[in-house]
Amino acid sequence: MRVLVTGGAGFVGSNLVDRLINDGNDVVIIDNLSSGKKENINPKAEFHEVDICDLHIKGLCSMFEGVDVVFHTAALARVQPSIDDPVQFDKVNVGGTLNVLKASVDYGVKRFVYSASSSAYGDTDNLPQKETHSTNPISPYAAQKMIGEIYCRMFCQVYDIETVSLRYFNVYGERQSYEGAYALVMGVFANQLLNGKPMTINGDGEQRRDFTYVGDVVDANVRAATSDKVGSGEVINIGNGDNKSVNELANLLGGERVHRDPVIEPKATLADNSKAKELLGWKPKQNFNEWVTNWKKELGLWK
Repeated sequence: MRVLVTGGAGFVGSNLVDRLINDGNDVVIIDNLSSGKKENINPKAEFHEVDICDLHIKGLCSMFEGVDVVFHTAALARVQPSIDDPVQFDKVNVGGTLNVLKASVDYGVKRFVYSASSSAYGDTDNLPQKETHSTNPISPYAAQKMIGEIYCRMFCQVYDIETVSLRYFNVYGERQSYEGAYALVMGVFANQLLNGKPMTINGDGEQRRDFTYVGDVVDANVRAATSDKVGSGEVINIGNGDNKSVNELANLLGGERVHRDPVIEPKATLADNSKAKELLGWKPKQNFNEWVTNWKKELGLWK
């Protein structure tokens, strides 16, 4: 099978590319390397350094020719940076997604798997979060990722391309960022500890997150590409099905911590993943505490 991965040099995308190549697929990568890294690029993949916002410049879409499945993982991520620069984030997360969808239709791609976000649910006490629950984005990033879901569903209805949207819950694992605007809490903590600084915790640290291993997310993508039960614009939670507080994560890592003012973010995320089990035959396998403990040793933070 010939597949194309946007953002294939990034965190989720590069892990997905490795799995797809190991499974014997012919893989094309599109990435502008704004946050993706060259060292993440699998040498067995066909790589194009292209911005998804520029796809419809003459000739750039030809890389979609002969592709069976597109995995759209490219995005500008994170809530706080999107609040600081909503226009640029919209250009990439909405406009870029539309470009990739249109190119997929133009070149006869059969299925489109979209990396959506649990941030679409917003701040809610209605836990665990189910796909049938109402959405209430509380940041530009969350709204943009939800618009991507709407585009996927609409393209399925109007242009007859199979689509499925996977709502990721707080992905962690190998190749996660340790620094910069796009680093998540685990990477931020590790970077601070490695540099002899205290971990900075927003608010009281009791906000809870459903941390989901990147290998499990990759497995969900592979299953979404081949399942005969999806392709009609479905939205599916991809989450571990339990959650940990930021304080619990800090306790696992160990070290000093300081608290700062709270930011705009949900109090808790927790996935109901029964739909993923039903439609994809998927279930998470990685134990969070075990992975963090091993990762801590690898980083030399064990005490």
